[in-house]
Amino acid sequence: MNLSKIGLLPRVIIAIILGVACGAFFPEWAVRCFITFNSVFSHFLSFLIPLIIVGLVTPAIADIGKGAGKLLLITALIAYGDTVFSGLLSYFTSTSIFPSLIDRGQAAQAVATAEELQPFFTIEIPPLLDVMSALISAFVLGLGISFFESPNLKNAFDEFRDIIAKTIEVALIPILPLYIFSIFLNMSFTGQAWHIINVFVAIIGVIFVMHVLLLVFQYCIAGAIARRNPFKALYNMLPAYFTALGTSSSAATIPVTLNQVKRNGVSEGIAGFVVPLCATIHLSGSAMKITACAVALILMQGGTIEFGTFMGFILMLGVMMVAAPGVPGGAIMAALGVLQSILGFTAEQQAVMIALYITMDSFGTACNVTGDGAIALVVDRIYSGKTA
Repeated sequence: MNLSKIGLLPRVIIAIILGVACGAFFPEWAVRCFITFNSVFSHFLSFLIPLIIVGLVTPAIADIGKGAGKLLLITALIAYGDTVFSGLLSYFTSTSIFPSLIDRGQAAQAVATAEELQPFFTIEIPPLLDVMSALISAFVLGLGISFFESPNLKNAFDEFRDIIAKTIEVALIPILPLYIFSIFLNMSFTGQAWHIINVFVAIIGVIFVMHVLLLVFQYCIAGAIARRNPFKALYNMLPAYFTALGTSSSAATIPVTLNQVKRNGVSEGIAGFVVPLCATIHLSGSAMKITACAVALILMQGGTIEFGTFMGFILMLGVMMVAAPGVPGGAIMAALGVLQSILGFTAEQQAVMIALYITMDSFGTACNVTGDGAIALVVDRIYSGKTA
């Protein structure tokens, strides 16, 4: 069987199952071999995270800022506001529901009693920048390129973005299943895996319901502004939803999204501008998933949830989502920097986040592209002043 033909989601699921199963009978030396691999890979990942931020966020900000006008500004502000809103909605919902699904005392006990295995050796790979320095650098460079319209510097960062994207595609994504296998192997060996997996199903169910409620809310607001039936408009977007569900790609769904947005009465010019742009900058479903997964993981490991910390995390996550569509592996790869710098996630926690996120990847993409239709209705109403 050619493993390259198996999608990332099936490979991640297989890795989780094998990791949990093998942890029950693997000898300690074998588990330590995989822990050693994870130690090296996690240092490599930490080295890449600042480069990912600079390489992806800088040209993304430069692209958005270039030729900024009223239409672009309105669309970008609505998309960012909706992404932040979905993150906050996810935070408040998760902190209200997840504590009843997650036994924090059991979680803390599982972490405290787990036998910590050490790698045979480690290889230190110091990053060139810390995460916050990379974020500030990306903002300064991206805005500067946009303001001065520097074609040479823009081309250089576009090429650097291609290098980083290729590195993720070739050196990170193929190894992720092995990395996740090693994480769950270690957790199974130390007795933590079953506790985490038992909570997975309930969390996924809650996040799916939140996605549905978010879409209903988006279309109720858009319908009120655009003076259209929100439920009919949402129904018209179902082909785009199911296309994104099957492809897990906002870009691949653009033709379908465009067609359905026009069916909702949006003018061709507005639809042609808003839909491709929102496929890049509007990831409300992804922000909702990442926030909920982060809350769940902190609770599962007996940590504390502070609103101020998560508020900063969500605001930065909305910015990082701008770079997400250009990353093979989606929004979670672009979000690793803020997970590490603001929430203090370790390499192991990031691996569990990746596994949990990828399990629901297509649902987040479907929510993103369907929400694009609501933004198109609002922008069409604001910009053209059309009535239903």
